[in-house]
Amino acid sequence: MIQLEVWGPYALFSRPELKVERVSYDVPTPSAARGIVEAVYYHPGLKWHIDRIYVMNPIRFVSIRRNEVTGKVSARNARQAAQGTGQPLYQAAPQEIVQRASLLLQDVRYVIEAHFEMTENAAPGDNPGKFQDIVTRRMERGQCYHTPYFGCREFPVYFRRWPGGPVPTIPETRDLGLMLHDFDYSDPQNITPTYFRAKLENGVLNTKDCEVFR
Repeated sequence: MIQLEVWGPYALFSRPELKVERVSYDVPTPSAARGIVEAVYYHPGLKWHIDRIYVMNPIRFVSIRRNEVTGKVSARNARQAAQGTGQPLYQAAPQEIVQRASLLLQDVRYVIEAHFEMTENAAPGDNPGKFQDIVTRRMERGQCYHTPYFGCREFPVYFRRWPGGPVPTIPETRDLGLMLHDFDYSDPQNITPTYFRAKLENGVLNTKDCEVFR
């Protein structure tokens, strides 16, 4: 089990039901928290599970306008360019740029509590103690495979290992409704999202034994 403290000036955990304007959930989704932990240490021989998310700072929203592009380079255009058809492989941002409003979380700080399970991809010499020592060292040294982020890459995460002891959370309890839990990758051709009934209890989001809906 690990406890990773994360913080940053902004966060955007987009609600999937809102297609154009981006609106953040009140707290990080378990999948976003897993992505942060995997940015610190990922290995095919283990699988991370998020147990709890401790909310340390008050939940505050801020509305901003962000520049986005309306499209992306398609796989079809990439294949045609690789085959030498003369298909241009670029995006002209000035022609595709659009401004969209976003409702972000401001001045966020959390502690992510997670554990891992060994998978069938672990090497014969791998064991839980080895992985625990590696991830602990990486948290203490601030090492990561890529910069973790709060929902969008323009909102980087600062992190450290939680030094221990009780986590000071906000004294708030509320029903957050249905929230994105994670994605089911068991069928690579049909990746499906899963949801759960999220509830914040005294500043703690418990995701360990929640009921998951598909």
